[in-house]
Amino acid sequence: MLSINTNPAASAAATNLNATNALLQRSLQRLSSGMRIVSSSDDAGGLAVSMKMSAAIRRTEATNINLQNAQSFLKTQDGAFNTAYKILTRMAELSTLAQDVTKSSSDLSNYQTEFAQLQTQLTNLASEKFNGVSLFGTGSTTTVYTNEDSSITTGITIANFTSTTSGVGSAASTSVVISSVTAAQAAVSVINTALQNLATMRAQNGAESSRIAFAMEQLITNKNNLEAANGRIIDVDVASESTQLARYNILQQAGTAMLAQANQSAQSVLRLLA
Repeated sequence: MLSINTNPAASAAATNLNATNALLQRSLQRLSSGMRIVSSSDDAGGLAVSMKMSAAIRRTEATNINLQNAQSFLKTQDGAFNTAYKILTRMAELSTLAQDVTKSSSDLSNYQTEFAQLQTQLTNLASEKFNGVSLFGTGSTTTVYTNEDSSITTGITIANFTSTTSGVGSAASTSVVISSVTAAQAAVSVINTALQNLATMRAQNGAESSRIAFAMEQLITNKNNLEAANGRIIDVDVASESTQLARYNILQQAGTAMLAQANQSAQSVLRLLA
């Protein structure tokens, strides 16, 4: 049937052309953004998974920053331990020198002057801080979260630096002097104990630093895997999408030509009326 009011061929061609234009625009958006999922309607389920993965990636990055700060804290604490080691070593050296029977009381007094100054510096180390947080204290441990969902933790030991039993407090006591040979001999024993305690605290520091380093390494691995998985969901396959773009361009051109042809078909009715 020939009709002027209705042109089903043109309507069908227009419908197909509109669908092709929509696909072409979507392909252009994907290629220009680099994302396979531009809007939620593209892949609702995939978008939901991607959003959760993206949040996990951000939490992983934040956790890694926290661990880096914890590592810096431990390194600063270890630096204080190393300084304390040097101080105690010098104090032990002075104590040994003070046991020399050829030294006069004036010599012993000079040794004692430096010894006392070192004791003061040893005591001052206990008040050192990192970003306002004390390096030492009387607590047990501080919790550090080592994964993005806070389900795994480790601890940083709050070293009791001034303790007379587990720290170096005994060596810093004013009762420990080297003003005589006998006192110097007793000081050596006290300092050796303090050195042993310091070695234990530093070993604990090193163990915790090592564990945090491995936790950081695992976080980096987790982040890389999450990014790869998220990329497979949300990133566009440029090669495949470029092929689709070429296909939609051809279909658009063909659809435009066919719509023009369908619109021209009504002209045949006029020939019947002429």
